[in-house]
Amino acid sequence: HGEQLLTLMSERGMNVESVIRDTNRPTTVKTRVIANSQQVVRTDFESLDELSNESLEAVQASVLKNIKDVDAIILADYNKGLFSEKMISSILSIANENNVPVYVDPKHDHFYLFKGVRLFKPNADEFAQAMNSAKIEDGGRALQKILDVEFVLVTLGASGMLLTTADESIRIPTKALAVHDVSGAGDTVISVFTLADLAGATAEEAATMANLAAGRVCEEVGVVPIDLEMLTEMLNNHRT
Repeated sequence: HGEQLLTLMSERGMNVESVIRDTNRPTTVKTRVIANSQQVVRTDFESLDELSNESLEAVQASVLKNIKDVDAIILADYNKGLFSEKMISSILSIANENNVPVYVDPKHDHFYLFKGVRLFKPNADEFAQAMNSAKIEDGGRALQKILDVEFVLVTLGASGMLLTTADESIRIPTKALAVHDVSGAGDTVISVFTLADLAGATAEEAATMANLAAGRVCEEVGVVPIDLEMLTEMLNNHRT
């Protein structure tokens, strides 16, 4: 499956030169059962073991090699064995030394290790496990201070998002017309937010764009990429 994935990526013009290959580890395969345009259940074939030292060193070397050529780093933690305290510390150190902003989609196991990043984007469940606050706004502000991050963006499913900045907390309602499949929604949020932030948008503008994009992918069955044409169309419709 790994070679098949690399072939598909290459056919679509993606640079796979820095993808780490580990012959002792299966590539994660997710199988979704769909009924009446709704996802019913998902089974995963994968390994959750920590990466070998060889693979960990290869990842660190890849980050060092490419750091001068990137505008940002997105760290998406899926609890699949990639991230450890040592790995997170190493990547954040490399990014800080090179003034490269880091955007994080966390999981609970490493929740408090991503300090000083540009964006911290937990979902509602991860946020609730980590923060014991009666009001989500209070929790967002507390989390921002604990982690010393620029922005906290909590995705709340059908309730939209909560953005916390240094000055305010902003509720952003969902834009999905009909939710059929949430696959890829979280990845869409952090990718579009990062793109907009790098392009000079305010945090609220970036979160609004990310919310629009996430709503769009949830209306489709399966994983749907957002391209520039779709993003432009959504923004134009939102403004009108």
